[in-house]
Order: sequence, then structure tokens, then C-alpha cells
Amino acid sequence: MGRAKQSTIEDLIDIAARLPWKIGVVLALIAYFGFHYAASLPLLPVATADMKSYGESLGAGIGRQLIVTFASVLQYAVPLALLFGSALSFFRTRRQQELHGSVARNPSQDALDGMTWREFESLAAETFRQQGYRVRERGGDGPDGGVDIELHMGKDTYLVQCKQWKAQKVGVATVRELYGVMTAEQAVGGFVVASGRFTDEAIAFAEGRSITLVPAHSLLNMIRRNEGRTSPSPAVPSCPKCGSPMVQRVAKQGSRAGSSFWGCTRFPACHGIRS
Repeated sequence: MGRAKQSTIEDLIDIAARLPWKIGVVLALIAYFGFHYAASLPLLPVATADMKSYGESLGAGIGRQLIVTFASVLQYAVPLALLFGSALSFFRTRRQQELHGSVARNPSQDALDGMTWREFESLAAETFRQQGYRVRERGGDGPDGGVDIELHMGKDTYLVQCKQWKAQKVGVATVRELYGVMTAEQAVGGFVVASGRFTDEAIAFAEGRSITLVPAHSLLNMIRRNEGRTSPSPAVPSCPKCGSPMVQRVAKQGSRAGSSFWGCTRFPACHGIRS
């Protein structure tokens, strides 16, 4: 069943709700002053010198009247919609912070298993936010739908897909799907965050493709480290080789498999790392 078409006001609320709440407030102020200026425009006089001038000035006057009329309504409707969406964004961020703190106090598999898929996506969003990323929640169509989170670090974009699966491992099809979207959107990297584990095929496919698989134990470790920091938004180290920002990754093989490290965001062009 398709999703019902939303009104323009509902679209504005939805857009503001997905943005950081401060940006929504700024957009609301810009919208108010812009439409208020249009609503304050003086009406144009109608020329009566001849029929041609009369027709032209009448058309211009009607156009100006329409602008003023619509702007008089929009100067209140649009800012109110953006402010309402900003309030939703603010309270959602607060809930995400509380959820992150709750899991940090009880970093166990049971804590993840007891969540809904929406709560799991919210937890992942806040976890990356506290890693220093700018987070935009895109949301899929359901528990298995599309890219859920978009991350930004400097000029680089990363895509995140969340899988809150309790009864099965995340397979290679999910990783392939994310890789296809990464290629289409020219993202420099991606993450698949799971409340469980990954199949061997999924791990093999992610290798060398700038995709980081984050199983449950790695996610819990990230949350522990976030809560252990003195600042909720820690400084991101620079690559020792090229000076680019770095991103936290999880070793997939070798003696340090499962442990995290800082890797250069320009990987595979640059192989700089920090422990």
C-alpha cells in the first residue's frame, strides 16, 4: 500500500524534523521575514490614460495583489510549520541522547534486543553523532528499508544502514544494497549497523569496499567509549600521512579483529591509521 500524499505544510514539518533543530529555527525566521516583506508590498495603481495602459496596469495590479494575499498567509503558516518540525527534532534528539545513555549504563545484548527498529536507528544516529559526525536521518520504509542515516565529516559523505534483526545474521544482500547506493550517491564510505552478527559472505564482500560492518559488540563498545569521554563531541584526529579527518573503523581480521581504530577518510587512496 503506497504512502498517502502529504500536504505542503506536512512536507515542511517533515523536512524541519529531519534537520538539526537550530537550523529549522533559522529557516523559520528567514521564511517569516521574507514573506512579511512580500506581504507589505504596496498595491500598484491602475493607469487610465488609455485602454492598453489600463490593461497592462490592471494585470500587474492583480499579480501584485495575489502576491500580497498569499504572502500574508504564508508569513505565518510556513514559519509555524518549520518551528513545529524543529520542536520535533529537538525532542527526538533529547530522546536519542537518553537512549544512548541508557544503553551505556547497561551495555548488553539484551539492551539491543529489547528495542524496536526505530529505537535502534535512533541509537545508531546518536552513537555516530557523538563520534563527531554531522547526522541526517533519512529513514527507510520500515525495518528493512533503504539507507537510514546519512553522515558528514568535512566534505565527505557516509551512508548507514541499520538492521535490528534478532533471529538471523545480516547477509551479503544487505551489504551489496548499501554498496550500490554508495556508488550511486558517490559516498566515500558506509556502515551497516546490526543488533546481531554478519555472515561470512557479508564480511568478505565488505572487505576492501570502504564499508564498515558494526556488529552488536562493536556498537556497544562505541557507546561505552562515547560515554567515557569528557566531551559529547570529541575532536576528530587528523591523518598522520595526509592530514585529512579520520573515521573510526573496526578491524575485520588479524590479531586485532573486532577492535576499533582511526582510519583515514581518504581510504583506499590513503592508508593512514591511528590506534
